[in-house]
Amino acid sequence: MTTTPAPAPAPASAPDTAPTAAQAQARSVRTGFLASFVAFVIWGLIAPVYFKSLHGVGPLEIVAHRVVWTVLLVGAVVVVRPGLAGFVRSIGTWRRLGLLAVTTALISTNWSIFIWATVNNQMVQASLGYYINPLVNVLLGVAFLKESLSWRQSGAVLIAALGVMSLVVQQDVVPWVALTLAVTFGIYGLLRKKVTIDPLPGMLVETGLLLPLALGYLLWLGPDGSFAMHGIGHDLMLFLSGPVTAVPLLLFVVGAKRLRLATIGLLQYMVPTGQLMLGVLVYGETFTQAHAIAFGCIWVALALYSADALTTRRAERAKLERA
Repeated sequence: MTTTPAPAPAPASAPDTAPTAAQAQARSVRTGFLASFVAFVIWGLIAPVYFKSLHGVGPLEIVAHRVVWTVLLVGAVVVVRPGLAGFVRSIGTWRRLGLLAVTTALISTNWSIFIWATVNNQMVQASLGYYINPLVNVLLGVAFLKESLSWRQSGAVLIAALGVMSLVVQQDVVPWVALTLAVTFGIYGLLRKKVTIDPLPGMLVETGLLLPLALGYLLWLGPDGSFAMHGIGHDLMLFLSGPVTAVPLLLFVVGAKRLRLATIGLLQYMVPTGQLMLGVLVYGETFTQAHAIAFGCIWVALALYSADALTTRRAERAKLERA
């Protein structure tokens, strides 16, 4: 009697280790959150401390070094990717280059005033400027992009304006640092929205346009400058102005691609909050009752604006889900 051999057992299937779409999305969001968080920590805490620690270096000299070392760092990255040919193609037209020349003037003014404020104990006023900036963006959107305001957004802008006016009246001085920082960065963002160029090549163009002025200023300073005059540690600090400028921007780009705009907007308030805490708690800057009223108005305005943005986004999402 013959027996039929038993069938061979089926090979054990390998466990499914491929990540699901939900897991991949969750990992992408975590990466984006971490990148954005680190970028805003650098802008809000590390960069002000860094600039403050450059004792004896004038604001214009700091900006000049910031330009030179950023060009070298970002230029090296661009040479690798997308390459010089891709970089030239990204510039495109003379009109785009002209717009980038305007954004160069705006961002260099913003940098110079921020660094001046940092080294001259005006960090509280600088933080006020970056708190005001989102509301300036709202006004610019209405004026130039034909955007409309809801009643909450209109109320937020009005409350913020009252806060600034109360500071002017009580201190009898216009907070020019805060207003200039908010307006220059707001217009810069508006124009960069119109210039269809990736952030990294765009930054290289802007700092590259400033490079002749920066090098000329450093050469004009000569022995009166601080580079190569105070030891290698001091020179290293000046060199680090390149990474301090470029690294948070790169991290911000990584985060912006992975997170919702509302999340980025809320995280962005870490920057002026960090600057305010440094100015008051670490460097002992004055925070008067007038400041408290002005900042209180700004915070209420930002809360109204953020709540309105979140409500609008949820309503749009619900409408899409029903469609």
